[in-house]
Amino acid sequence: MLSYLAQYEDYFGPLRLFGSITVRAMLAATTALVLGFLLGPRLIRLFRSWKFGQGYIDDRTGALGATYFDKKHTPAMGGLIICLPVLISGLLWAAPNIWVLVSLMLYTALTIPGFRDDLLKVRRRSRDGIAGWEKIAWQSGATLLALGLLLWHPLSAGKIREFWVPFVKHAVTPSMPWWMLLLLLYLWVVGFSNAINLTDGLDGLATGCTITVALVFAVMAYLADHVFLSEYLLISHVPGAGELTVICGALIGGCMAFLWFNSHPAEVFMGDTGSLALGGLLGIMAFMIHQPVTLVIAGGVFVAEALSVILQVGWFKATRWRYGEGRRFFLMAPIHHHFQKRGWPETKVVLRFWILSLGCALASLATLKLR
Repeated sequence: MLSYLAQYEDYFGPLRLFGSITVRAMLAATTALVLGFLLGPRLIRLFRSWKFGQGYIDDRTGALGATYFDKKHTPAMGGLIICLPVLISGLLWAAPNIWVLVSLMLYTALTIPGFRDDLLKVRRRSRDGIAGWEKIAWQSGATLLALGLLLWHPLSAGKIREFWVPFVKHAVTPSMPWWMLLLLLYLWVVGFSNAINLTDGLDGLATGCTITVALVFAVMAYLADHVFLSEYLLISHVPGAGELTVICGALIGGCMAFLWFNSHPAEVFMGDTGSLALGGLLGIMAFMIHQPVTLVIAGGVFVAEALSVILQVGWFKATRWRYGEGRRFFLMAPIHHHFQKRGWPETKVVLRFWILSLGCALASLATLKLR
């Protein structure tokens, strides 16, 4: 919205800065950070007054249950501390186009079922939130709406059908059929929604990893919109996608503010309110700037967390069929709990996973020069 002030630079020269994507991205990050700091304490007090704490010990944690006892009264639904600043800051600083509209629409649409899921868990004092079919219905509906808008708008209708992979200097598929695009988009949106949800098990873990991935995609979105740089790096040129850099800036600022309250010992938990929407936002942005496979590299920690659960469940079922009793591949899944079982303190697990996430982010940026 405020990007339009650049049109009045003849009246006041410094207004030309509002036409710069990098300047607006930094302003978006700062705005979201300040809003998060202002909203955080108020929302936490509100959640506590309404007794919106988790209110139960997750029986899946087994011997780790004692470490969760002190956390059962910690307020959930902290994803709103990220969501509200991101939406406000994004609308203020990003120039409206189809890429911005779809990203913020999907982010909002996936926040709603996450909030409802957390609310039901609080009311029931159990880990049973919304039904699985309802969550899938919300995710499916949001993905369908996002794809419909992208295929309808002339700026994105042709571009969104391209499929690019790292290390290749041209589109692997220049024009995907809509059903293939829907399948892949659904896998990325739902997959990363659930992956971040699984990662959100320790104080600050999912938030810190999200910040590193958002930094990568802020760079990727800027390069995709730049004619010379995209041609030089042999990546897809996506006109208008640079505004997603501003959205990533707002996301970084919102996550930094939330991390202030979510650092160990956490004053508030992200909950499904935050994790489902963050994963969906990263998934849709990856497709819009033609870097879906790069997201798998940058979000390596999220992928590892999801794969650890899949492997654990698959191994348990396979050994139960083979030997009559199920055996576990890890001491506990998701994999961050495996390291807790091995005696690592929570803060050490989180810090080391942050280091791994930063390494994955650097590896994903390295793909830009390997074509």
